[in-house]
Amino acid sequence: MSQYIAKRPRDIADCVSAYLQEGDLDGITTMFHPDCQIFFPPDQPPLTGLSAARKAFEEFIELKPAIKSDVFCEVINGDVALLRANWSVVAPDGSLMAEGQSTEVAKKLENGGWGYLIDCPNGPPALS
Repeated sequence: MSQYIAKRPRDIADCVSAYLQEGDLDGITTMFHPDCQIFFPPDQPPLTGLSAARKAFEEFIELKPAIKSDVFCEVINGDVALLRANWSVVAPDGSLMAEGQSTEVAKKLENGGWGYLIDCPNGPPALS
């Protein structure tokens, strides 16, 4: 399998998509910080850690869809970044599987690339 490294925070989704299309679940987890939190589904408590990243993608890895991400906000402060994007998940036959607007916090990883620290695919959760 290939090894992708997000050189900029806005490149993370493209790397995840490349791993997804290769069916490489281990590769996908390399695009997340070890202390990550994933807020999906948004009405549930966050999933935490690399096992959470694995769980978030394992159900549809065999479909090998493409993630298309149009990042419209990227704010970098040292080794932390804030991202906002419009995204879609497209099946190999071209059909739209899902879409939304995300808010994410990325952090520099040990390999020098960027990975998701906080991933909110449908935007940040409401206060409870």
